[in-house]
Amino acid sequence: MAAQTYPLFCMGNPLLDIQVYNGEEILKKYDLKANDAILAEEKHTPLYEELVEKYKVTYVAGGASQNAARGAAYVLPPKSVVYTGCVGDDDLAEQLKAANKREGLDQVYLVKKGEKTGACGVIITGHNRSLVTTLRAAEKFEKSHLASPEVAPLIEGAKVFYMEGFFLTHGTESALELSKKVSEAGKAFVLNLSAPFIAQFFGVQLQQIIPYCDIIISNESEAEAWAAATGLPHKDLPSIAKALATQPKANLSRPRTVIFTQGAQSTVVVTQDDADNAKVYPVHALSDAEIVDTNGAGDAFAGGFLGAYVTARWSSVQVAEVDNIL
Repeated sequence: MAAQTYPLFCMGNPLLDIQVYNGEEILKKYDLKANDAILAEEKHTPLYEELVEKYKVTYVAGGASQNAARGAAYVLPPKSVVYTGCVGDDDLAEQLKAANKREGLDQVYLVKKGEKTGACGVIITGHNRSLVTTLRAAEKFEKSHLASPEVAPLIEGAKVFYMEGFFLTHGTESALELSKKVSEAGKAFVLNLSAPFIAQFFGVQLQQIIPYCDIIISNESEAEAWAAATGLPHKDLPSIAKALATQPKANLSRPRTVIFTQGAQSTVVVTQDDADNAKVYPVHALSDAEIVDTNGAGDAFAGGFLGAYVTARWSSVQVAEVDNIL
């Protein structure tokens, strides 16, 4: 009997979101920006208990890549998406597994005995969300897991691969192992820049993996952070997208595509083989009354894109790669 294979393989930091609303006081107390994503420092240690003690908490299965994987699973046929990352052997991990099962996502976690599963404090104020992540077990991921009997066949069988930029804070060796293998096999590797601090403080790691990236997704803040970190003089998004699309690439048979979102504003797309002609796709903006919160909005975009991309490239229905997806 042939082993189960999945067209889409995702990798990232599995986290349980601890989400609260009307957290203005918490933002002020911990000197947090209203719309940002950071790694927790020592001063943030009491934050998680304080959220639970002082606010009505909603627990949401999270982690950027895992969110996108569940989004893709929602629009693809069953058994189309599998996800890997590192968790502890605790109740938080069980909550993540249960959420994935409900939403049709299979996982092949590396489980670290005695470790705590990662968590993310999500402080929502208005339409903004501030993310404060403590990685815990997530940063204990090991490259050897990719070669394990459980995971190696899934990598061999997949056609599209997705990784969050957050993974580069600890897992560059694993990221390079996977992205190089994907590139050499002529498959598609998709990277999300994830947060401005990735380009600002993990620029070396980011530049190492870009040559193996076929598609790069980013919002405007992350794009501007990459431009600043690389000394790019231009600040307009089409110019930044062109510079990113035309970075050196290992597999030249598939021109790189760069996608910049801007919330309710138009999405900008530039391809490596037509870098002077940015394409702009209007966005159907929601009214304030229709917006619940923006936590995971970018991940939802990535998940929807990945679902359509997998369908377009590896189904019997052939459509133009990005034009008909966006």
